[in-house]
Amino acid sequence: MEAERQFQEYGYNVFLSNRLPVNRTIPDTRDHRCAVKIYPKDLPSISVVLIYLNEALSVIKRAVRSIIDKTPAHLLTEIILVDDYSLNEDLQMALDEYIYLINKDKPGLIKKVRHKRQMGLAKARMSGWEAAKGQVVALLDAHIEVHKEWAEPLLARIKADRTIVLSPVFDKVRFDTLEIIKYYPSAHGFDWNLWCMYESFRPEWYKMNDPSEPGKSPSIMGILVADRQFLGEIGVLDEGITIYGGENVELALRVWLCGGSIEVVPCSKIAHIERAHKPYSPDLSKPMIRNALRVAEIWLDEYKSNVNIAWNLPQKDHGIDIGDVTERKQLREKLKCKPFKWYLENVYPLLDRWKDIMGYGVLKNDLQEGYCVDQGPVPGSEPILYECHYYDSQHCYYNSNGEIYIGQIKSHTYNSNRCLVDPGSGSTPGLHDCKQAKEKGLSIYWDFTQGNAVRNRNTSRCFEIGQGQDSYYHLILQTCTGQKWTIQHVSKDF
Repeated sequence: MEAERQFQEYGYNVFLSNRLPVNRTIPDTRDHRCAVKIYPKDLPSISVVLIYLNEALSVIKRAVRSIIDKTPAHLLTEIILVDDYSLNEDLQMALDEYIYLINKDKPGLIKKVRHKRQMGLAKARMSGWEAAKGQVVALLDAHIEVHKEWAEPLLARIKADRTIVLSPVFDKVRFDTLEIIKYYPSAHGFDWNLWCMYESFRPEWYKMNDPSEPGKSPSIMGILVADRQFLGEIGVLDEGITIYGGENVELALRVWLCGGSIEVVPCSKIAHIERAHKPYSPDLSKPMIRNALRVAEIWLDEYKSNVNIAWNLPQKDHGIDIGDVTERKQLREKLKCKPFKWYLENVYPLLDRWKDIMGYGVLKNDLQEGYCVDQGPVPGSEPILYECHYYDSQHCYYNSNGEIYIGQIKSHTYNSNRCLVDPGSGSTPGLHDCKQAKEKGLSIYWDFTQGNAVRNRNTSRCFEIGQGQDSYYHLILQTCTGQKWTIQHVSKDF
């Protein structure tokens, strides 16, 4: 069936998209206060860049139409289509015909930049920035529709301060029905894997009690709007970042550390199709890891080891080529950027420092090398011994105050890790929220050195493995018998 084939190819309902009007009406999802705001008359001009790879023609047409219809003509310098080497036919002739028709009516409004080979997101955005002539540049995906008055709040902010890099608020367009789901404004953050996430604004934003006001944000999701020259001065995007992921966190760190700031602007809304799958690569974790290590090497100073911990990689000799970072490090010096510690203290205090992690990765006992400590069923409060598979549920962390976390470590101070506990009675170890376990005074502190016993400081019992009546091995707590444990990676000798 054609509709199913198109869905597999594009990750959204093309069959439906082709049947919707190009200039369809979308609901105004802004806060009511946005509609009555008055913006200055003489705003800077804007170039809108749409990036795509194998996008459906009807989706690109709808994006272009919405920008033309909802951006004041005197402010819209151009729309630049950046094609990162798409292979589908209708993005050649049929798209050129559409561009020709618009340019006949509005000469030079639409420009097309086409890569000769696939170069990835960061380079596609760079190509768009290089081609742009407007005072402000908006780097957007092509599977979007802009809401009315989307540009004015952004341009007014940049007119007031050219060093602010902005994000509109995205409403979600469902990939199956193409309906628009209203999203409320929130800040953009990331974890130590450098994956992006939505997060609360700082308390001072909520104190204003006005959800139409811009809020400071530690990071940016990828769609961004900035003063074109300011973006150039601070180095646009790191072209050494390949395929997908990491380029937005890199930009965010550079903006904050090198003299700018980032804000989310609630009165600017853009509807964005949430694809069911991405076109760039079936497994995005490989480029993500490489790019995260690259960003860490350039910007994270003494905290770069946290990225290795998050991805469960050794601190040295991980064998991943992050490319040449000389030029980006020189840029950092030239711009006299602040240290990353300043960013943690002033911009993103919610990111947990992890400064006391001594060892991390899988935890194995010398009696059964093919088995690893695992967090067991969730919800549940008992760790188990399970065949080693090295995924998140088997990642353990030993820190300098003697806690052992089991299961993926949390990147933010508002989350709690789960700690290994000796309940004091019975022989089954427990796994409990560390903050709650501390408050209840449970026995969560362990003495452990690499290749030796894991002994509870309070009860003096050891965390060991033993054969049950079912002849399987289980995790147990008992009088120490000299069993030895090793943790996969060491970040500080212990």
